[in-house]
Amino acid sequence: MAAWLMRILPVWSRVRLGSVAGARFVSQTPSPGAAGSAAVSGLSPVEHSDDHGHVEVSVYEKNRDFHGFHKDPQVDVWNMKVAFFFGISVAIVIGGTFVHYLPDHGMRQWARREAERLIKEREAEGIAVLDGNYYDPSKIILPSAGDEE
Repeated sequence: MAAWLMRILPVWSRVRLGSVAGARFVSQTPSPGAAGSAAVSGLSPVEHSDDHGHVEVSVYEKNRDFHGFHKDPQVDVWNMKVAFFFGISVAIVIGGTFVHYLPDHGMRQWARREAERLIKEREAEGIAVLDGNYYDPSKIILPSAGDEE
């Protein structure tokens, strides 16, 4: 893979995109305004008036970048930035810290420590670490042959 990249890298360095990379392609066709199509930007907003003659103007007419936090555009943008900062950045940091310090899931670390403790204890006593019998056979009480009926 590395040898292949070493062969291809000099070839890519010689490739020149020319003026096409910085070019901006703009349509040169005439606008379809003469065809009679209605553009969205050409439509005037509908203003509603109530009984007292007051005109209700949409919040989007005053502030096209309305985020829904406040009617004032500057306060709206500031509140949006604060909400996203606390909602995303702080939540990720605090949430990550919370998940990191959660207790041992499934008690895996405890089981390993307990196994290491038992191995050290059995080695100190001279007992085999692993035995073929899970239970001590001298402590198992078996029924007699006559009790099987």
